[in-house]
Amino acid sequence: MKDNVAAAKAALSHLDIDQSEAAIKAKSRDFFWYSPVLKARLDHVIADFVVSPRSEAEIIEVLKACYDHDCPVTTRGAGTGNYGQAMPLAGGCVMHLRHMDKVREVHPGRVITEPGVLLKDLDAACKEHSNQEIRMFSSTWATATIGGFIAGGSGGVGSCTWGSLRDLGNIIRLRVVTMEQEPRVLEFRGEELARVSHAYGTNGIITEIELPLAPAYDWTEMFVATEDFSAAVAFAEDLANQDGILMKLGTVFEAPIAKDFFQRVAPYVEAGTNLIGLMIAPHSMDGFLTFLGRRPEAKLIYRSDDYDWDRSPGPVFEYGWNHTTLRALKVDPSITYLQVRYGYPQHKALIAKMQGALSPEVLQHLEVLRENGKVIFAGLSLVKFTTEERLDEIVKMHEDAGAMVFNPHRYTLEEGGRQTVDDRQLRFKQEADPKGLLNPGKMIAWDDPNWGFNQMYAYPKIQAAE
Repeated sequence: MKDNVAAAKAALSHLDIDQSEAAIKAKSRDFFWYSPVLKARLDHVIADFVVSPRSEAEIIEVLKACYDHDCPVTTRGAGTGNYGQAMPLAGGCVMHLRHMDKVREVHPGRVITEPGVLLKDLDAACKEHSNQEIRMFSSTWATATIGGFIAGGSGGVGSCTWGSLRDLGNIIRLRVVTMEQEPRVLEFRGEELARVSHAYGTNGIITEIELPLAPAYDWTEMFVATEDFSAAVAFAEDLANQDGILMKLGTVFEAPIAKDFFQRVAPYVEAGTNLIGLMIAPHSMDGFLTFLGRRPEAKLIYRSDDYDWDRSPGPVFEYGWNHTTLRALKVDPSITYLQVRYGYPQHKALIAKMQGALSPEVLQHLEVLRENGKVIFAGLSLVKFTTEERLDEIVKMHEDAGAMVFNPHRYTLEEGGRQTVDDRQLRFKQEADPKGLLNPGKMIAWDDPNWGFNQMYAYPKIQAAE
């Protein structure tokens, strides 16, 4: 351990610091291993020490001590992100916010919470208090934190109705601590939210979150099967465009994903079955069943409130979003994925083009979401990985066709996003993290403003492998 890092650790020794090497290693890792590209580059990365503050005051103490000793700080929640967001590339301190787990206030239409609350616990607290729920959540609802979702996520279950986290109204307020000689506590609303939301904790630490809520429902979860893939896509889109039917999930799986990778679903489908996963509000079920009756190409094979399967498949949302990739990886370790935006109005044509060109090497897994009032699809495509070169070719094929790829095989903000610099986040980092100690290596614009994105960025100060 470098002298400056050891000095920072010593200054914080009265706080909750992990002593076990196994615990330090575990808390230095996220789900970067979904990507064979990131696994090859980040598998050795580990923090020098882990501290778990219990309050905003202790967070300020950690940031101040680490600032004084030039010690890098990488903040994390549950570590369920897939882009290496929570990996401490330069070692130093991992600040784990697991103790910041209080739901502070629940009001009609909104909740105020600390960042370390698990999504499932936040939902439970809102439901118990006033029969409300958060608008959207990741498929890792049972294990992920709300702070990690805000800092590293972009949308999820609920996005078919509510859009993405970045959309106006989906975050009300964020309370943020800076990493300066004297850390400041700032509150962001409106335009200022974009400074720190989905910034991987590179320019400030979120200590309090205010989010909108929606009425809670005992959602009816279903699987619908079709023989034709394009019919499944059309079914999901048309259903999402039914203004009177309330949805929380619309997921499309190209055959043979369901047969090959969904153990509890496999007995009830064929290799050629394309599957649609749905969550529909109970009061919308009459409308849904009427819609279904107009679609003879689609067959309802499972509903959570009335089924004859040998056992429940579990929550349908745990088959969607990146749980699809996780289930496939358990069966075939060579599987990885891409994250694609199929935007309106070319979305269906782009999907058909990519499926025609790449299936079965790339299998379509689509999530319905809403953007600017239009139904579009996010693709979390399953990719049979062979080489990095072939993976880059597949990415380029999508981009050349007009489909935007948010590359999950890169660990920087820009490469995992729109491959452009977000000046708002860069300017705030210059103001709030003048030494560049927060989650180093994740913001190219800070390290190399002239980077051209013509090759994968390699953080020059990344921790050396032993």
